[in-house]
Amino acid sequence: MNDQEANLLDDEEILEAKTDSDAGGPYRILVGLDGSEESYRSLRYAAYIGSGIGADITLLYVRPIDQGLNSGGMQVRVARENMLEWGLDLPGMRVLKKGRDILFEIGFMKDDWEKRTVTKEVSGDPLGDTMTEYQCPSGKRIRMRLKVSDTPEQGILAQQEEGKHDLIILGASGERMGKLNRFLGIASTALKVVLHAPCSVLIARQLKSGNGHLICTDGSEKALDMVVKDASIAYRCRCPISLLSVYKRPEEKERAIKAIDDAKNALMERDIEVVKSEIKSGDPVQQILESVENRSVIVVGESGSTAIERFFMGSTALNLLHHSPYSVLVVR
Repeated sequence: MNDQEANLLDDEEILEAKTDSDAGGPYRILVGLDGSEESYRSLRYAAYIGSGIGADITLLYVRPIDQGLNSGGMQVRVARENMLEWGLDLPGMRVLKKGRDILFEIGFMKDDWEKRTVTKEVSGDPLGDTMTEYQCPSGKRIRMRLKVSDTPEQGILAQQEEGKHDLIILGASGERMGKLNRFLGIASTALKVVLHAPCSVLIARQLKSGNGHLICTDGSEKALDMVVKDASIAYRCRCPISLLSVYKRPEEKERAIKAIDDAKNALMERDIEVVKSEIKSGDPVQQILESVENRSVIVVGESGSTAIERFFMGSTALNLLHHSPYSVLVVR
């Protein structure tokens, strides 16, 4: 395939084959774009992580099914061709094009990358699902996905299932995803994705690269696995790593001390440096927020193994998602 636009293939198997890499492949990041500045900052952060670990990145815009195609009377088939290049008011295409341009501007993509576009018919919708993929000579891939769905969260979760992404990043101040609801309200897109996604989810607020990760642990085996998983990625991306454990009652202090010691030892075995570690007492959410300082992300583990358990447990993770003015990463 050369750099010219590929012939569009209305073949569902080809589309799915291009979006679901073989098991054991590169780390995969899914970024939800909605046209807001927060979502574009999320994309820049995804590129920052991707550069450190050689990740593939998918840019996703979800639009309602049966949205009219404003192409000035142009036939749908023609409008699909060179979709990211036309100056047409195609739903979501301007958002995806801006995302692609950002990746070029910051040097994450190059002009010599191979390109192809694939479409899939969607019943009742004139445009359907569309994917444009760019692949560099070394094999790294960037995908632009325009996906049709009844709701944004359904589209995001469906794309995660197709692409087996390791991390979903959503901007918390999105104009589109938060148009009808507050973004982190009970019925919000972000909360539904956090509750139901099988992978890690980063809800981005004021997200900046390079300020480090504040990893919070309660000493459980699941929390220790979370510490190692996130710290391994953060370290490769040159993000400073800090550890925090919070206890509520005096009798829990020893547990908090052991949680930090176990986490530091696990990271030391992997030659991962910890720049700061703290043990605090009090309300976990309050103490975590007071410890954030200038770090990029608060990192927490999930509570519960099902969406219902996560919702009703009133976990620290969910409380942070509701109340934190900073980015929160829930690691799975």
